[in-house]
Amino acid sequence: MSYIPMTDYETASQEVKKEYDDQIAKHGRITNMKRTLLHNVPSFKAYMEWYTLYDELVPVIGERALSIFSYAISTGNSCLICGSFFTKILEDSGEDVGCLELDETEQLLFDLGLAIDNDPHNIPDEIYAALKSKFTDEQIVTIFAFAGIMYATNLFNTISKVDLDEVLYEYRIDRKENN
Repeated sequence: MSYIPMTDYETASQEVKKEYDDQIAKHGRITNMKRTLLHNVPSFKAYMEWYTLYDELVPVIGERALSIFSYAISTGNSCLICGSFFTKILEDSGEDVGCLELDETEQLLFDLGLAIDNDPHNIPDEIYAALKSKFTDEQIVTIFAFAGIMYATNLFNTISKVDLDEVLYEYRIDRKENN
């Protein structure tokens, strides 16, 4: 059960309702995490910068690579919501998350995501070298900033105990443990 209840649209301020409505317009629904974050609009807006960085990285590495990177970060730190969300994205696009076939860039980002979760103080030199050989400094900063927001999103969901969205039930990253 969630530690912090989700905001209630009917009793919310006009500012919260505007953000809520914008999410529905952009994404067709609003997630439990976003409804929880809307208790504080500046916090909500800070986390929504994930989309800004996502939009900057898509032309550089592609949507699939970003989903794989986000999946690695989210499952690596056992975030039920984000791990399940990126499992859904990958599986809905025909991927088998248990047997991903990755190109060189996707493998690099997958390894980086896991290394961030494992020990961000000791990212292997090979990963840093590979990043430098593939990306500009500006692109690396964007990749690292995206990873930071992704990790922060995982952390928020985990410590707030945000309830898993119903649309993710069949994609639960812990589903194998519960069967």
